[in-house]
Amino acid sequence: MKHSMRRGLALASAVAISAIALSGCTSTDTPDGGSGDFEPITDITLQLQWLPQAQFAGYYVALDQGYFEEEGFENVTVVPSGGDIIPQDALLDNQADFAVAWVPKVLGTLESSGAELTDIAQVFQKSGTLQVSFADEGIESVADFEGKRIGSWGFGNEWEIFGAMAAEGLDSTSVSITTQGFDMNALLNGDVDAAQAMTYNEWAQILEVVNPDTGELYQPEDFNVVSYEDTDAGMYQDAIWADTARLNDDPAYADAAVRFLKAVTKGWIFARDNPEEAATITYDAAIAAGDGGAFPVGPTHQLWMMNEVNKLIWAGGDFGVVDPALWAKTVKAALSATNQDGLPLITAEPAESAYSNNYIQKALEELAAEGVVVNGEYTPIDVTLTEGGK
Repeated sequence: MKHSMRRGLALASAVAISAIALSGCTSTDTPDGGSGDFEPITDITLQLQWLPQAQFAGYYVALDQGYFEEEGFENVTVVPSGGDIIPQDALLDNQADFAVAWVPKVLGTLESSGAELTDIAQVFQKSGTLQVSFADEGIESVADFEGKRIGSWGFGNEWEIFGAMAAEGLDSTSVSITTQGFDMNALLNGDVDAAQAMTYNEWAQILEVVNPDTGELYQPEDFNVVSYEDTDAGMYQDAIWADTARLNDDPAYADAAVRFLKAVTKGWIFARDNPEEAATITYDAAIAAGDGGAFPVGPTHQLWMMNEVNKLIWAGGDFGVVDPALWAKTVKAALSATNQDGLPLITAEPAESAYSNNYIQKALEELAAEGVVVNGEYTPIDVTLTEGGK
């Protein structure tokens, strides 16, 4: 397999694979029941919402293991973002064919722009967002947020904070939302009372730091942790988005969406069944992309991340299928909430086209016919964190 790398905007980078080119036209049924003759799409671009890390292991595994080639793709380019590229904007601007982004972030974009995008695979089935504070601060639940400096990365990451406060009848204007970096320094430096963290990333980061009072790594009992998954505002996060109009109007794109999802599903299945190898594949991709020193992407940290990400993906059902009840929970939380300025997050239900299970279900049916087991539980592994995640 041939790999190539390119450097893009700011911290962006890309990974590409090459395979034998396909030729000739294909006649096939599309997920919406239509059919037609078309030239299959063999070159696609996927926009991620962050740097190469095990949060996106399934895509890098699909590259590494040749799963995209197996589905007829000649060139697949995966473009990370260091915060300088908004995935849904890249999709709307025709800079990508598919994009990975959190559902609430895209809902905000769709309402503000009037555009249409479709969630064609809900990769994360659970929220992985935490609010972490030192144990002696007394922030034990969302009810303790009022009057506190609550850290967030912004860009829609704060929606669960406001949704959880709304569910508790709390005043969102009473909190000071403080923009924090993508690390836990704001908490360690006392700049926030409670810092935002993902179970698979920043929570590990702080447990990889030496506690100056003990000379040992910080321990979970040193902190209070609020998990938004345990509130009424746990929102759908990583999803694969496609251009709605292209899905409806271009049978080649609809066909490519199904083939793309088949490859991705196989990548995530591999990551579920081989977490150590998947973590290594992603770590190697991060180093090859030149982003290895930007954030903690050490091998131990990546293994922790892979373990935690698998817990969010494999919740007992088929991979990638949107649960209408969980989608409704996300929308309800967003509609009920206001931000720190008292302004609504969104004001109306998203269009029905905002998600569709047609494409992932067709992909899963084809994989099952090929003998691939598309559902299953994940058995967590034990990961011992080390200083700096190395």
